Amino acid sequence: MKLINRDLLNHLTDEASAAKRKRKNLNFHFGPADVLQRMLNAFEPGTYVRPHKHENPAKREVFLLLRGKLMMLFFNDGGEVTERIILSQEHGNYGVEVPAGEWHMAISLERGTIVYELKDGPYDPVNDKEFAPWAPPEGSPEVKDYMRNLLEENVSHY
Repeated sequence: MKLINRDLLNHLTDEASAAKRKRKNLNFHFGPADVLQRMLNAFEPGTYVRPHKHENPAKREVFLLLRGKLMMLFFNDGGEVTERIILSQEHGNYGVEVPAGEWHMAISLERGTIVYELKDGPYDPVNDKEFAPWAPPEGSPEVKDYMRNLLEENVSHY
């Protein structure tokens, strides 16, 4: 049995806050070969999840909000935002299933944001994600401006 409670979420938030990338996951699946990847994923404001898709092999991904506020952005092949979804208690949006092959990213809008994430397995870091060529790589100097522009353009919608 794996219990998800306030203490676990608080601990994960503390780890994400202290991490350089401002996020932390806790795997519940048994290993990379598991056909259903399950994890808690803590996202702190300022973390950068580069837009990506899961296409080869095709994998669905589900985000179920446990606490906080998370903006999900979806893009066309040219990098234009096609849809914005805010996951939060306030908005009444608690989860989203991302179809295989769809460009997407998550942006934390509130400290302590945690989702329960499910994704088709198995996990192979070589082909798990295809990163968007139109978005800056994680760690590059362009990330700060890219994130600021996305937030300025998209948060005002909510």
